[in-house]
Amino acid sequence: MNKTTTAAALAFALSAAMISTAPSAIADSATMGDKEKCYGVALKGKNDCKAGAGTTCAGTAKRDYQGNAWKLVPAGACEKTDSPTSPTGNGQLKEFKEKRA
Repeated sequence: MNKTTTAAALAFALSAAMISTAPSAIADSATMGDKEKCYGVALKGKNDCKAGAGTTCAGTAKRDYQGNAWKLVPAGACEKTDSPTSPTGNGQLKEFKEKRA
């Protein structure tokens, strides 16, 4: 392979890697336009992503209203949504330690 072919192949590989990681970077953002992450409102197995250490992603919440599992909700709705395990009784914008329901 010549230098031009190698450089082009490397550029293509880097571009492909960046594109494949973009969706996870977007999902990790706290707010996504008209949606926001809301912790403590997802039902068992119905979370959008993150459900604590050792879990993979969506659908991994082990119980209802888990404090470290989130669901995307319309912006501004999270802290108005009921969550019996939350310290405030409503969803939270950050994960929390659950109180006993």
